[in-house]
Amino acid sequence: MTQVALLLTNKYRLLSVAAILDVFDTVNSYYTANGEETLFKVNVLYAENSTNEIPAFNSHKPQPLKTAASHDLILIPAFNTTDLKHAIQENLEFIPWLCKQHENGVEIASFCTGAFLLGASGLLDGKSATTHIHASTSFAANYPDVFLRANEVVTYDHGIYTSGGATSTFHLLLRLIHNYGNREIAVRMAKVFAIDMNRGQQSYFGTFIPLRDHGDDLVTKTQLCIENLYNKAATVDDILQQIPASRRNIERRFKMATGNTMIEYLQKTRIEVAKKLLEQTNQSILEIMLNSGYNDLKAFRQLFKKSSGMTPKDYRDKFKARVA
Repeated sequence: MTQVALLLTNKYRLLSVAAILDVFDTVNSYYTANGEETLFKVNVLYAENSTNEIPAFNSHKPQPLKTAASHDLILIPAFNTTDLKHAIQENLEFIPWLCKQHENGVEIASFCTGAFLLGASGLLDGKSATTHIHASTSFAANYPDVFLRANEVVTYDHGIYTSGGATSTFHLLLRLIHNYGNREIAVRMAKVFAIDMNRGQQSYFGTFIPLRDHGDDLVTKTQLCIENLYNKAATVDDILQQIPASRRNIERRFKMATGNTMIEYLQKTRIEVAKKLLEQTNQSILEIMLNSGYNDLKAFRQLFKKSSGMTPKDYRDKFKARVA
């Protein structure tokens, strides 16, 4: 039986915890129904300084972290807040324990924005990881020593798993069930929970949400110039004519503040405009290309697919609202 520790972090997302417990309980019920020993023993753990009310989750009665026995696998749920820096500060008590457990060979899995706690622990330094795609820019800025794979649904690197946002939780759970159980039970759970096992990326769920709270007024001015001139300026140099600073100075500050180069920021701004036009209008692909600042259809298709993981037509087919 695999001993699993589920951390009841401060500011945990209830849906994340509930999904994890529901899936593992369903796996165990399958084994129980067949007269076999259950596959997982899940222990819910909370820290001494917890600011949460500590509820009981059916048969899972939370235990204080200091009484935790040895485990084979530790799970970190998503956070329910966008103020992830503050959430990490409220969960510092978990970090020494996580480091010690991993040093002893225990595997760790984080779900969605739970990766920020692993990032703060240093356990992801030099390793690949993913998180909710909308939080990826902030993650990259805060943890530059992590090899962020923002488009990936699930990553694994030297004993640490991470997953992307929301429903990617289920893909990581299937991976864990397969690795700690077998493929048969993983496929069965995929059918029970109607999970598409073949999803390989989360890029098409992404929305470019620029960082604004960096405190650099010059960078903010540059961001606004890019967002206002994205379909008029041919190059970044055209935009920089509006900025009272040397290119070298603004490039360095821009990258540091936003996590993107100015060229990357311009491309992401244009692609985001194209996505909205595909979702909300009946404009042709050619019209959308021109209205989002491009003039080469082949290059536009290539850039769009690189950013979103699908062609403009496939994106429209997937996300455009149709009136019956």
